[in-house]
Amino acid sequence: MSLADLERLAKEGERIFTICNACRYCEGYCAVFPAMERRMEFSVGDMSYLANLCHNCGECYHACQFSPPHEFNLNVPQTLAQIRTESYELYAWPQPLARAFQRSGVGTAIGLVVALVVIMFLAASSLAGDRLFAAIAGGDFYQVIPHQVMVATFGAVGLFVLLALLIACARAWRHIDEPLGELAKPFAWREALSDAFSLRYLHGGGAGCSETDIKRSKARRLAHHLTFYGFLLCFAATSVATLYHYGLGLPAPYPYLSLPKVLGTLGGIGLLIGPPTLWWLRGRADPGTVDAGSTGPGDALILLLFLTSLTGLILMLARGTSALGLLLVVHLAIVMALFVTIPYGKFVHGFYRLLALLKYAVERRRPMTIIGGEG
Repeated sequence: MSLADLERLAKEGERIFTICNACRYCEGYCAVFPAMERRMEFSVGDMSYLANLCHNCGECYHACQFSPPHEFNLNVPQTLAQIRTESYELYAWPQPLARAFQRSGVGTAIGLVVALVVIMFLAASSLAGDRLFAAIAGGDFYQVIPHQVMVATFGAVGLFVLLALLIACARAWRHIDEPLGELAKPFAWREALSDAFSLRYLHGGGAGCSETDIKRSKARRLAHHLTFYGFLLCFAATSVATLYHYGLGLPAPYPYLSLPKVLGTLGGIGLLIGPPTLWWLRGRADPGTVDAGSTGPGDALILLLFLTSLTGLILMLARGTSALGLLLVVHLAIVMALFVTIPYGKFVHGFYRLLALLKYAVERRRPMTIIGGEG
């Protein structure tokens, strides 16, 4: 992938939006079209910005009188999806990791999990010895892998992921040509976070996402909510457990009805339902609106989220059994694989979409000066 590939796609996007600007039938569907109407010319950065505003609900494709098989061949959602996929690799750091993930998302994810399971199994065997396959009273998994080892290992991975995300987001923000100071505006964060947490632009004009030209459904929005909030609840469970450990001096394991366990269980249930539902719904979507090149990273994220939830819930139920040690190794390997792939797979689109929503919140407060025109 190169900037030239992205420029080629951006040219097609410019052709499409030049026609869209003359029609404007879809301006009420989402943020893409009001943002488009501010422009008469479309740079590569503009197209990347508009692509990340798009939530791929498909409504504009089925409503458009110029979509295929019309000779104008306007396909807004698929073109923007292709631009998103290409831009993610361009922004990623280091880029070779992104290329490996884009070429074979599921294969890379499975290979990473297997490698991490082997490494962690060998490390746990060295640290725990016979306790790795012993029934540990109370389910104290720190007897298998000490707390200090977990913190050091996941802390190092977390710092790398954070650095990779910061570099990628800085590249994306610079590419969409917005001053850095705009990120300091509280109203922009308030509006962007509200739109992101409510998944406002997955309403497809109000009736839901378009499955066909006559069928609308809110199932995709619900599945996204289950996935998004399921992950956040699991993250909250880990954060509360950290507070318990360091702030209150209460180390794990915790009772089933404790706050970390309740948050983790609810989040795990959400991740058991949401990701497989998204995978199923994508199979039912009109292929004309989907970028085939993004399915690999998307499938990899769905697989890792589902396996993280599944192994986490099984591990919770297996406390006190001889399977605890091996399940812990597998679960931690999957969690680490998920975090390592965050800057390179489909997960990262959430960060770029938030940046696009921030730019949109700032931009729509400005006077209506046509970008690329005379005002």
